[in-house]
Amino acid sequence: MNIAIVGATGNVGRKILEVLEKKELKIDNLHLVASSKSLGKKIKFRNKEYDVVDLDNFDFSKVKITFFAAGGKISKEFAEKASKKSLVIDNSSFFRMDPEVPLIVPQVNSEDLNNIKKNIIANPNCSTAQLVIALKPLHDLFIIKRVVVSTYQSVSGGGKEPMDELIEQTKLALDGEKIDSKNFTKQIAFNAIPHIDVFSDDGYTKEELKMCYETKKILDDKIDLTATCVRLPISISHCESVNLQFEKPFSLAKVRKALNNFEGCKVIDERSDGGYVTPLEAEGKDETFISRIREDKTIENGLNLWIVSDNLLRGAALNAVEIAERLIKNDSYAK
Repeated sequence: MNIAIVGATGNVGRKILEVLEKKELKIDNLHLVASSKSLGKKIKFRNKEYDVVDLDNFDFSKVKITFFAAGGKISKEFAEKASKKSLVIDNSSFFRMDPEVPLIVPQVNSEDLNNIKKNIIANPNCSTAQLVIALKPLHDLFIIKRVVVSTYQSVSGGGKEPMDELIEQTKLALDGEKIDSKNFTKQIAFNAIPHIDVFSDDGYTKEELKMCYETKKILDDKIDLTATCVRLPISISHCESVNLQFEKPFSLAKVRKALNNFEGCKVIDERSDGGYVTPLEAEGKDETFISRIREDKTIENGLNLWIVSDNLLRGAALNAVEIAERLIKNDSYAK
């Protein structure tokens, strides 16, 4: 198995390497690909050092599977070219709503891998990925009518530069110094910003609309979803406060059992101080954690959940590698 990672020096690219390091996926040849400014860098993987090679000159016919982890502009320019010679798993938003490109969370809709037309598979938005993995077992049992979700997202969702700026701003704020934001619309240190991505004409941000459209494509287009997405001054992990309305009656015991038995989910829901998961505890973990499970008594068949997951893992690297694992298991990658 020959694999390439485009954007190998970035946040998600390095996380893909970390996930591959832990997995038993057999790799014969690994190619770490990035822009020319990363040439000369070396990255260690499985006790071997690899040189970073230039994307402009890389021959994709050398590999069976290529992970794209370099953002939408790079995917737009290079992914379709690469897909003529290699199967592409793309982490950007560029192909997600393309009707000919499956948008995959393996635990939720792996059957869509049987319909790969462009030799490209899209990874969902990080906030969508952790949401649908918790919704799937509940939708199967009780049929979700409506979702109201408020996200509390870490700065790593924007990449390495916002992460570095959070540290810089925090130091400046503690020292009482003036802060000029570079990667945020307002100061992020000791603050919350209800704005992720650009605004659309109807007042929703692109991040909020992604959650709506992607959930429908992955899970069920009959589900109504509305979202408010907020950036918080935390490094890693996204949190979601989720309100659901089902078509069918449910019991909390059945909800907990369904979530705990579903691959990738873990319920930690003690009704006591600290009996829930926070972003810090989810960091570095593969699971999507569900806490604060309780009835919403203001509507019929209503439920409230608190969902937390490492956005760089479930929302990006881990999901991408699990797609590759599923393809290899089904021998689909050879098509």
